[in-house]
Amino acid sequence: MKIIYRIALAELQSLFYSPVAWLILIVFTIQCSFAFTGVVDANVVRKAMGYGVGNLTLDIYAGMHGFFKTLQEYLYLYIPLLTMGLMSGELSSGSIKLLYSSPVRNSQIILGKYLSMLVYGLVLIGIICVYVIYSAFVVKQLDVSMVLTGLLGVYLLICAYAAIGLFMSSITSYQVVAAMGTLAIFALLNVIKGIGQNIDFVREITYWLSINGRCNEFVRGMICSEDLLYFLIVIVLFLTLSILRLKAIRQKTPWKISLGKYTAVVIVAVVIGYFSARPSLKCFYDATRTKQQTLTENSQKILNMAAGGLTMTTYVNCLDEFNWTGEPGNRLYDQRQFEQYTRFKPEIKMQYVYFYDKSQNERLYSLNPGLTDREIMVKLSVAQGLDTNMYLRPEELKQIIDLSSEDNHVVRVLERENGRKVFLRMFRDMWIYPSEAEVSAAIRQLVDDELPVVGFLTSHGVRNSEKAGDRDYRYFVQERVYRRALINQGFAIKNVNLDDEIPEQVNILVIADMQTALSPEEMESLEKYIARGGNLIIAGDVGRASVMNPIIASLGVQFMTGQIVQQNKDFMMDLVFAKPQEDLGNLSYMFDALGGRVITMPGCVGLKYEQKPGFTITPLLMSETRGCWNEVETTNFIDEEAKLNVNVGEVEQAYPLALALSREIAGKQQKIVILGDADCMSNAEMKANRDRVNAGNGMFILGIFNWLTDGEFPIDVRRPATPDNDLYVGVDGMKITRYAFWGFSLLLMVVYLCLWFHRRGR
Repeated sequence: MKIIYRIALAELQSLFYSPVAWLILIVFTIQCSFAFTGVVDANVVRKAMGYGVGNLTLDIYAGMHGFFKTLQEYLYLYIPLLTMGLMSGELSSGSIKLLYSSPVRNSQIILGKYLSMLVYGLVLIGIICVYVIYSAFVVKQLDVSMVLTGLLGVYLLICAYAAIGLFMSSITSYQVVAAMGTLAIFALLNVIKGIGQNIDFVREITYWLSINGRCNEFVRGMICSEDLLYFLIVIVLFLTLSILRLKAIRQKTPWKISLGKYTAVVIVAVVIGYFSARPSLKCFYDATRTKQQTLTENSQKILNMAAGGLTMTTYVNCLDEFNWTGEPGNRLYDQRQFEQYTRFKPEIKMQYVYFYDKSQNERLYSLNPGLTDREIMVKLSVAQGLDTNMYLRPEELKQIIDLSSEDNHVVRVLERENGRKVFLRMFRDMWIYPSEAEVSAAIRQLVDDELPVVGFLTSHGVRNSEKAGDRDYRYFVQERVYRRALINQGFAIKNVNLDDEIPEQVNILVIADMQTALSPEEMESLEKYIARGGNLIIAGDVGRASVMNPIIASLGVQFMTGQIVQQNKDFMMDLVFAKPQEDLGNLSYMFDALGGRVITMPGCVGLKYEQKPGFTITPLLMSETRGCWNEVETTNFIDEEAKLNVNVGEVEQAYPLALALSREIAGKQQKIVILGDADCMSNAEMKANRDRVNAGNGMFILGIFNWLTDGEFPIDVRRPATPDNDLYVGVDGMKITRYAFWGFSLLLMVVYLCLWFHRRGR
């Protein structure tokens, strides 16, 4: 060990005698100052503009332009300059012969040289710590454990780079060649994950070999055994190769024998790495304060309920718009989207089935006019270098599963050993993949026999939950590519006819905009459902008061005649912007997400109510106090302008537009929601995008269903709020900080130069 230490000390003395080491420290410090002040300044400006800041530790260090993320882009430039002379300098000057003639082993030479790089790496980390210490003072409750984990990742990356550079320096006597060779290895390790991804076995090997993104989990506060072992394996691999290289030079070993040894060492490293990447052998530690990188407790409980095997089969239609997610070349990336679940349940099997069939991808068909589905499949396969035989024909797929109900989209099927299945879908939004809420909801459907069943009345001209028309409800109920649709949040849907008794499994009954009155027999069936404590959503509309009021009369609520209007310079007066009331978060946490949003109601009626014994009535939505009244004269808002007429009873005031009713009955709490507008849940309104109107209809409706299910669905995947949500520095203070760090860089540059000149003088 003393010999290793002496070699390292001599190498460090030689290193700091040269200007390269000092120049790298100067440039590194300057770049750190720019990177750190840039990301902190962005948050300071954001706070000053009133937008607020939150989760600052993650944003400053691991965000898109985070400090540690930026540092990774610089490090690969510095290390080759440091390592290029470690061994090549000895080889070119002939001093290596002195080492050979001394009682020093090859391993001691390599480990001594490498130890010097580890010490230099600690110097770089020490510079980074200056910025970490500053952030600890200016960021409220900085997540120190997360930052330390990120520092560990950055240091491991430096160590891996140094080991690679040392090996490249040992195979040539030209320092420039060593530096260029090191950069070439870095480039190869960055791009290798894209090589051979269409071949099953090769895919696993090349993906593991890639160094690109290996620090990301550390930077986000997660220590993963796969990434930790990767760095250790790479370090040991290249140090071993360096030792073998010195031994080959020293003993003049034939190149064939040396090549065999190199190959054996690489194979052993790859095999160890391959098995370390198996889900069942991985270990994880979430170092973040609020466990941001881990499944929430609710999801963990649901996953624990799924005893036994669980299979996720992805059916990939090569003609679908989402086909890229499951392509062979993208399979490992696709699997990692569910890594949070395989961490807790590594026995989850992930399978892929490829097929072609008619899809909803109209753009693809427009680009290939006149071609059949098979001809398009062949064209796409040839272009991507895929085997056309891997795709099942439509009739072959139907022998396995019928995906016509899913419009042949790319879809996953979760299946337990008992044969119970559920669909897990992709979504047409910016995230595409299912989030924790959708995955946990799907798994719960596999393990829970008491899922909420939403019944939709199908007669009397009500809004239809299966049709895509503007007035109907398919989008928020059964639209498969809409993330917040009830079927994607754990709800089961059932059509209900009041001619028969409402099934016991129906938990929530939706009656929306009836056009004709219920018969006595149907009314009796509904009253039985209410008497047993069934939950309800009753949505009225303009002109339906006489039909709808009889079914809510016993609840103490009435739909008003006429309709609510609102004065607005941009829109017709029959469009009302309803305001969610305060403290709705007491009913459902999802209402808190509405913030300053409004609920758009085109053509709504006001509600009159009186508190009756047993029921507690809470207003959910109210109209504006000024500029709103119940219009009883005007019905044509296109050609006529509604005017307030107090002589006919029109009063300018705030009107209740949605009510929540609850009572204890049959040993449970019954919940009923009455809406003054059936259009607020319609397909047209859920997809509407009006200029300068911040609408929250989707979240409001989902909040209603969350309240009706006692908060069980959608699955609650909220995390504790992060306390690092403030900065103790303002815009003026940031200017001083920026100058201070620039001054710090200049000061270090002066110190470095003075030390260097001092050493040169000695």
